[in-house]
Amino acid sequence: MQRQKPRTIAHRVLQSRENGKDYTENLFRREIAEVSPTPQDRALAQELTYGAARWQNTLDWLIDRKTDGRKQKQNLRLLLRLGLYQIFWLDRIPDHAAVHEIVELSKELGCAPQAGFLNAVLRDYVREKDMTHKLLNDLRYEDPPQGWSHPEDLCARWRERWGDDRLFDLLKWNNTPPPTYARINTLRAEPKDIEAMWWNEGVEARPAPLTWENIPAYQLESHPSLESLESFRDGKFYVQDPSTIAPVIELDPQPGETILDLCAAPGGKTTLIAQLMNNQGKVLAADISPDRLKQVEENCVRLGVTCVESLVADETLNAKLADLSIDRILIDAPCSNTGVIRRRVDARWRAGEKEIAELREIQLQLLKKAAKWIKPGGRIVYSTCSLEPEENRGVIAEFLKRHRKFRLDSDRQLLPFDDQVDGGYSAVLRNS
Repeated sequence: MQRQKPRTIAHRVLQSRENGKDYTENLFRREIAEVSPTPQDRALAQELTYGAARWQNTLDWLIDRKTDGRKQKQNLRLLLRLGLYQIFWLDRIPDHAAVHEIVELSKELGCAPQAGFLNAVLRDYVREKDMTHKLLNDLRYEDPPQGWSHPEDLCARWRERWGDDRLFDLLKWNNTPPPTYARINTLRAEPKDIEAMWWNEGVEARPAPLTWENIPAYQLESHPSLESLESFRDGKFYVQDPSTIAPVIELDPQPGETILDLCAAPGGKTTLIAQLMNNQGKVLAADISPDRLKQVEENCVRLGVTCVESLVADETLNAKLADLSIDRILIDAPCSNTGVIRRRVDARWRAGEKEIAELREIQLQLLKKAAKWIKPGGRIVYSTCSLEPEENRGVIAEFLKRHRKFRLDSDRQLLPFDDQVDGGYSAVLRNS
């Protein structure tokens, strides 16, 4: 197989993204699976891909400054974004090498007639680098949506809710590449064992924020490719942000119970529920996508989870659950993802008022279904990775207005600028 250069990989993913084929993260995973680059090339390709997608508005502002706002063809604009991202956001690539690689890539992509234009724009910015860094820094305060590459309406919502200081903290958080977190799978390992194993595998780690005593989690400071680690292949840990552990803590699953995870894929919360139950009882993992349910099943096999049964959440689900006494239900609802923008780089461009209103209806329908299935005295935990009140407390208030036999026991909103983890919301509902 011919070696695929990181910039080629990044350009191909970004082009597919521009053509509306899927989310950046999904496209990147598929591309990497096909070309199998070295760990070093994969890391650079990911940095270039996610960085150019994350900062696209600011990169386009730089492009427009040199082109009088003239619109370039897709390939050319993507090449300029990749080149400018390397010049202004990456320190480890010499500027002359970044320019050279982008010009050579343009020739491979059939843009040879524009190679001189590319070279001129990028070299102009190399000469003006210090001055441009100052302009970019000023832009972040003078025009935050442009300077931090976010939609204007989203910034306006957040400014009204939290004020300028917290808005800037959140925008900075969203544009910072996230660390990798590992939740220890205590079905297969204890923290002291995994720490010793990581030492031998070249993994540097420290306890993660929001670590709970019975769910040890770590922030991986540096590590080889996860797939190369025996500790990963043997299912001794699962990659999971601490904020996504919180709803399972609120669910409080107990051994021997029957628990429904209504939006289960890819299985992080499902397998954690099983872990806390010590594989004793039954966890029903439901999802609308059969393909995504396969991910749940694969993760269960790797992690040694044996008490999970997967169910397609189609029109037959009601009949499958009719005779069951369900103790607890977790609804990890589809949402705008505004709490995890640093991980889902396209979420910022999709979180408009129309989309949030549509998601709110889906969220209410999921709660309505769960209300039919939960047994008297049972617990429903509703969670999102959203910061928006309409999807969180607003949904719960509307549900309680329509379903008088339920009460709200507690709820919690995690905020990146306060809790130093991705944003998320969870509410505990009790069926009286």
